[in-house]
Amino acid sequence: MQTLHVNLGDRSYPIYIGDALLDRAEFFAPHIAGRQVMIVTNETVAPLYLSKLTAALSAFDVASVVLPDGEAFKNWETLQLIFDGLLSARHERGTTVIALGGGVVGDMAGFAAACYQRGVDFIQVPTTLLSQVDSSVGGKTGINHPLGKNMVGAFYQPKAVVIDTSSLLTLPPRELSAGLAEVIKYGLICDEPFLAWLEAHIDALCAVDQVALSAAIERSCAAKARVVGVDERESGLRAILNLGHTFGHAIETHQGYGVWLHGEAVAAGTVMALEMSRRLGWITAEERDRAMRLLRRAGLRIVPPTDMTPDDFLRYMAVDKKVQGGRVRLVLLRQMGDAVVTGDFPHEILNATLAADYQALAEQL
Repeated sequence: MQTLHVNLGDRSYPIYIGDALLDRAEFFAPHIAGRQVMIVTNETVAPLYLSKLTAALSAFDVASVVLPDGEAFKNWETLQLIFDGLLSARHERGTTVIALGGGVVGDMAGFAAACYQRGVDFIQVPTTLLSQVDSSVGGKTGINHPLGKNMVGAFYQPKAVVIDTSSLLTLPPRELSAGLAEVIKYGLICDEPFLAWLEAHIDALCAVDQVALSAAIERSCAAKARVVGVDERESGLRAILNLGHTFGHAIETHQGYGVWLHGEAVAAGTVMALEMSRRLGWITAEERDRAMRLLRRAGLRIVPPTDMTPDDFLRYMAVDKKVQGGRVRLVLLRQMGDAVVTGDFPHEILNATLAADYQALAEQL
């Protein structure tokens, strides 16, 4: 079992990473101030882990809310179900909300905790690889809007993150691959040696090897914790964590939330960011292809939707959270392992990137 820390002064918190942690109350009890606990989960995760976590927390007054599963339900209507559950069970300001599930559950439960009675404690218990290495750490919470992904929300840090790696044994292969997109991201933006490690271990990761997955989760969380500790509210450095996300969010919004998994859209968006970095002369075609091969070995899509035009991309990218003064800013690579957030690029380079033949690039690998 490993323990990392997100250093944010008096709002610092631990990240516990290990096997079978859901059974162990000692990882939860120190972070629960009152008697009341509300577990927020979904209809897929609840049959697998809700009773186990409820039993571990038998010393507390535990209630639960079970949400519909999927990105399509990350909206106001579903958020209200959490408030309905808290109010119906008469939960007070001393309650603790526990998010048991993937990124959608974590984002929504965290946002509900930020809002309920103007803020109550919450704990992240991510059960998908994507949520374990990305969304559960750093305090980003929120919901989607029909015009833009994650455009309504709050920065609100958890009291702890409890990562039970054994939950990945029940994860469908497509969801595992989606999580690997975020793992690979860390190698590309800030840890080139990790990229080489991933190339050597990608087959083990896809085979749900627990040793390899634990190592990848720990290294990913450590990278994110370092960045969040420097820039909690994404005013500068933290934006590098969004490699591929501006393009990827456009894909998710255009295709319909949940049609492409978040990690799948990020993978295709990362390929677009790599291609744009190449067109700017910052990385080589060989480096672009190296990353594309790794993404494909992880079982990910590396070709953006063929039904999306450059105008489609630009329309959705215009409402990205990184837009400043009406100018789109992107996360690009100055070199492998070194990312930059910039809006200083020729518009024709962006247009050429959006219009590139990614199917042809994929066929050349």
